[in-house]
Amino acid sequence: MLPTLEAAELPADAIEVGRIADAWGIKGWFKVLPHSAQPEALFSSKRWFLQAPGDSSKVFRLPVREAKEHSDCIVATSAEVPDRTAAEALRGARVFVPRSSFPTPGDDEYYWVDLIGLSVVNREGVALGTVRELMANGPQTTLVLAAEQDGKAVERLIPFVAAFVDKVDLAGRLITVDWQAEY
Repeated sequence: MLPTLEAAELPADAIEVGRIADAWGIKGWFKVLPHSAQPEALFSSKRWFLQAPGDSSKVFRLPVREAKEHSDCIVATSAEVPDRTAAEALRGARVFVPRSSFPTPGDDEYYWVDLIGLSVVNREGVALGTVRELMANGPQTTLVLAAEQDGKAVERLIPFVAAFVDKVDLAGRLITVDWQAEY
């Protein structure tokens, strides 16, 4: 990692949003592979936190001058990364931004990270499981639930679309759906 970067601690609300893949060009730009198809958090935050690959105890603050979409990745630059050699030194670093710097989502829009861990029940109040992850499937997103049925761990998949999702209560940590346990 670059010795000129300021050592830091991850903010309490830090969310991993991507990974630095490689240098881009010769002027210190670097490629970031975002974890989301809509990487607005990378654009809205002007300070990123980098975690050294293979060593979670080494965290650095990186002031970002500019970040933009390029092909299937994001490219970014910082005054702290003056050339290609410095950019190459960032390869493999995990990128975190404070959750507080995310743009405010619109009505009926949610960040995936906010949905993970929420309980899911159907209209009848039957517990269907807990959101373990979300999966992008072309035109829709699917909730992947961890659940238990007949004493065995099971996985349930529920399309995260208005036809099946009645209500998302972030404060109450609950999603209500039109779905049955047998589906």
